[in-house]
Amino acid sequence: MTEARPAFYALAPGGWRDYVTLLHPPYTAWHLSYVAIGACLAPKLYEGRLAAALVAFFLALGISAHALDELNGRPLRTRIPDRVLLGLTIVPLATAVAIGIAGAVAFDAWLLAFVAVGLALVPAYNLELFGGAIHNGAGFALAWGAFPLLTGYFACAGTITWVALLAAGYAALTSYIQRVLSTPVRHVRRRVASVTGTAELRDGTREPLTAEQLYGTQERSLQLLAAANVCLAGALLVLRLT
Repeated sequence: MTEARPAFYALAPGGWRDYVTLLHPPYTAWHLSYVAIGACLAPKLYEGRLAAALVAFFLALGISAHALDELNGRPLRTRIPDRVLLGLTIVPLATAVAIGIAGAVAFDAWLLAFVAVGLALVPAYNLELFGGAIHNGAGFALAWGAFPLLTGYFACAGTITWVALLAAGYAALTSYIQRVLSTPVRHVRRRVASVTGTAELRDGTREPLTAEQLYGTQERSLQLLAAANVCLAGALLVLRLT
């Protein structure tokens, strides 16, 4: 069996391709879409605040959290030096915090609570702190699903309403589905060396089992879910901007 890539979006290792892989492009876009959805559901859309929130989450989640995750065990098997990964963890996260603080000073001090939560989530989740208390399906759903959406909503509305909480439920549930689907995919792609065996059909014929059969359906579902959430965010943005 040819060695599988660590993720369907992973490029051949080495050079600039490692940095593209590190971003987890479809998943980063998926979770940034929650920020946009939250902002678009607010009574008034403030484009500048949404843009700032998107940049902050791209820095903190798209770069910092993923760099820290790669530093902690090399799951993507990149060749990025440890010192570079450490820099990609600290500098983007500090910049994201600065953006949040600036937003709090500009329009609502309560935004500092969201900044503090985001700052804590990156190391707590990716380093599996506190015995891995939040490094699980529920923690993933709340940290990278509900939290971005609520932040996007609050950034524009200055409050949290039932609309925001219901939408956060949607973000949490779809993120939980992502975790459920991606767990067996990651297991096969990153840990399984080979797959052997056959499936015996009722008519007596046999079909060979392959690694792709073990994760193909889940992986296609993940790709479609990522695209669906980005399309939803795009549709809401177009609706609010026109």
